[in-house]
Amino acid sequence: MQGVSFGYADETLYHEAALRLFEGEHAALVGANGSGKTTLLKLLNRELKPDIGTIAWVNHIRVGYLDQYASLPEDRLVKDYMQEAFASLFAIEREMESLYERAATEAKLDKQTRMFNRAAQLSDQLLEREFYAIKSKISDITNGLGLPLDVLDKPIGHLSGGMRAKIILGKLLLEEADVLLLDEPTNFLDVKHIDWLARFLREYPKSFIVISHHEAFLRAISTTVFAIESKQITRYKGDYDFYLEQRALRQRQHEKDFVSQQKFIKRTEEFIQKNITRAKTSKRAQSRRKMLAKLDRIAAPKRDRHYRFAFPLAAASGRDVLAVNALEIGYDEPLVEPIDMEILKEEKVVITGKNGIGKSTLIKTLVGDVDKLGGGFHWSDTVRVAYFAQEKSMPEGSTPFSLIHDTYPRFTRNQVLTLLATHGIDAEMARRPYASLSGGEQTKVRLALLRHQKANVLILDEPTNHLDKAAKEALKEALIDYRGTLVLVSHEKPFYEAVCDYEISLYTT
Repeated sequence: MQGVSFGYADETLYHEAALRLFEGEHAALVGANGSGKTTLLKLLNRELKPDIGTIAWVNHIRVGYLDQYASLPEDRLVKDYMQEAFASLFAIEREMESLYERAATEAKLDKQTRMFNRAAQLSDQLLEREFYAIKSKISDITNGLGLPLDVLDKPIGHLSGGMRAKIILGKLLLEEADVLLLDEPTNFLDVKHIDWLARFLREYPKSFIVISHHEAFLRAISTTVFAIESKQITRYKGDYDFYLEQRALRQRQHEKDFVSQQKFIKRTEEFIQKNITRAKTSKRAQSRRKMLAKLDRIAAPKRDRHYRFAFPLAAASGRDVLAVNALEIGYDEPLVEPIDMEILKEEKVVITGKNGIGKSTLIKTLVGDVDKLGGGFHWSDTVRVAYFAQEKSMPEGSTPFSLIHDTYPRFTRNQVLTLLATHGIDAEMARRPYASLSGGEQTKVRLALLRHQKANVLILDEPTNHLDKAAKEALKEALIDYRGTLVLVSHEKPFYEAVCDYEISLYTT
């Protein structure tokens, strides 16, 4: 990648940036939310074109890109979708079987012999490429990502959002592309499955670039770090800890250089002001003015973005918030044992359980998006719910500004922009199409939409997915300060333990 510039509207993400990925290199791609990490992967995957510059892959390189938002065939069985990773091998098998069938009825001996020989060659190819171990490979990947094996026989339309994301990732890993471009592959994974994925990637013989806000994961997999800094892509030739160390050194040096140059500029400007009108020193002052005009000025050090998330309480609820009695959740059949629970005013509860067990289905049932299969639940009449879904589609062509304005039509332009700014969305991002934003930016917009809802019960389904460290910390503090009742779904134990009073775990029937 050479001399690449790219941006949206008035904001430039990269200016004449360069990047080289070497064969077998295991790279992490880091940067704050909004710096352009996801956009960079889309450029490398040719979904976007640079405004200026070139991106070139070596001939015949197969690139695999993880898009967690990809649409999947709803009625397709999971195993059939996963087997698409081996489409070329199944084509060879079909050709081989056709040759054997035709050879069996071929009258001419020489032609029959050629058919048998060709079929035997194809059979050897299948053996060499481990075609007959496909089922085992699919099972290993499925199990490694924390999916039950019976999911292979289910239609994709029956899966939760987290399970779909795992299916997409699993198929990509099975394809064994020459280069993997993985955007937040640890979302929806439990700790032990993150460890499995880290081992898989460490042993991966080919190249990859991975985006993740999970620092332990990046430490485990990366031997190189690409950092998006000041519209450039800096290569750190070492692991993640080496990157942190070198970045801190660079930042300190940058700050020193900036302060030193600012002092020099101030002294020079004072000299010019004092001497520009004096006959004896006017030429010297003019000379220094020209020098300042040509000076390559060091940009001010960028500070980490600060967020001000909050969920104001509109009106208190009654003591009894939610009563659940023998509730059965699922689609065609119950996913978990009948659920009994009670949530009281101002309690903060986390719903836990292994991936795909039905945490999101429970939430969707409680808010009325999915019908119950049995039992019942009752919200107090005084309850007003604000709901953050794990996945939410927005109207086509919408922007962060239009979404906030449509939700709060009485807000002035400045009020809309201020609300977005407190959630890390600046004025330029506010005008971008919502669909073009990174996952972290979309999450921040959706959290902003909750800010002024008149609610006393907050339901958040995996709100930390895609958020960078600073935003995650701000969300944690906002939830600790929240005065209402909280129902949270999260796979991040340190996060929910800091926020919640107790957990309710779901178990399979």
